[in-house]
Order: sequence, then C-alpha cells, then structure tokens
Amino acid sequence: MIDGREVETTEGMITLNTKDADIVNMDMSLTQKVLSILSDPNLAYILLMFGIYGLFFEIYNPGAIFPGVFGGICLILAFYSLHTLPLDYTGLALIIFAVILFILEIKIVSHGILTIGGIISLFLGSMMLIDKESALEAMEISLELIILIVALTAAFFLFAISFGIKAQRKKVATGLEGIVGEKGIAISNLNPVGKIKVHGEIWNAECLEGEIKKGTNILVTGIENLKLTVKES
Repeated sequence: MIDGREVETTEGMITLNTKDADIVNMDMSLTQKVLSILSDPNLAYILLMFGIYGLFFEIYNPGAIFPGVFGGICLILAFYSLHTLPLDYTGLALIIFAVILFILEIKIVSHGILTIGGIISLFLGSMMLIDKESALEAMEISLELIILIVALTAAFFLFAISFGIKAQRKKVATGLEGIVGEKGIAISNLNPVGKIKVHGEIWNAECLEGEIKKGTNILVTGIENLKLTVKES
C-alpha cells in the first residue's frame, strides 16, 4: 500500500492520499504494444541472430539483396530492443567476436578451429547478454532458445566447412589442369609425338612409354607448354 507514504518531489515532500482514489485503466496504444513486444529479451536475441544470419548469407551470395536487407532490418530492431533492456556489454562483445571469427572462417581455411571458437564465444555471449543482476529479474533469455540458436549456427558452419573441404579436395575440372586424368583417343600415331582428341578438342601429345597407334584410347597424365603427355588407357 502506498496510501500515507511520503515521497520527495520537485516541490518538496508530499504525503500520498490514495485511499479513495479512482482507478482508471488505460490501454496501451498500438505503438506502445509493438514497442512492448520488441522489448522482450528473447525476441531481441532472435532479431539479433536473424540479422547476423542475413548478413552472412549476403556475404556468401553477393547480390542476393534480400538477405542483406532482411538482416539489416532485423539488426536495427534488435539494437532498439537491446537499448530498452539491461544489456551486459561483455556478452555483446563476445557475440561480436563470434561474428568476426565466423567471417574469418569464410576467408581463411582453419579446418573448423575458428568456427569452434566462434560457437563457444557465441554461447557464452548469449548467456551473458542480459544483465541478470539488474532490477528487472524477469528479463533473461531462455536457455532453450540459446541452445537452439547455437546448435543451428554450429550445424550451418560445420556443413559449410565440410562442403568447402570437399571442394578443395575435388579434382580441378576447368582450365588446363582440368584435362589431366581425362581420357581421349589418338588420331595419329604417337612415336612419340602426334595428335590426340580429348573432349572434342585436338591436342599435340607425347607418349613417354613406347609408341601409341592411331585409334588407341589414351589417358592424359600431364601437360607442359600446351603439349599433353599421355599413355594407353
């Protein structure tokens, strides 16, 4: 009860008299309802992560436009939400550091080391993002939500890393180096130099192992100065 309580105002100390006061209920306006929803710490966290994901997709696919625009809007709304919450800047710094590690993973092949560091930093930063020692005790991010977001992030980047490693190990399929290992046919005798056809293209070739007769299937083993080295297939 606040009836009879003394409070200090700009005009001095006054005694509250609320015993017979009328109760007036005032509904929030649409704007206030929207802003109230945006002040939810779980929504703020979701918007923050959606914004980060949107920027990632834009970096991976330059010119896609929509992910970048969507991510930018989410980040702006997330910053507003975080501004209304008891923010712990250490947690925010850890999340930003995780973002930096993820971006470096795109540019530098670390075989997952940067991603693992980013995931750990993201998890710790998410746990610390809202100051739990503030007066707003109910303001905290759901642990289940944090685990879900971190798990999805880990799955995405581990998939991206494995896909990148496979791409690196894949045999070159374009350019001059891409023809090594391909099969063709000799269109003249190679003794040891002659002509071959590979993928519909005619090449000068040299056989390093004896002689190859016209019409024989061949395998490209190397290339030097636009001349292929071959052997019988």
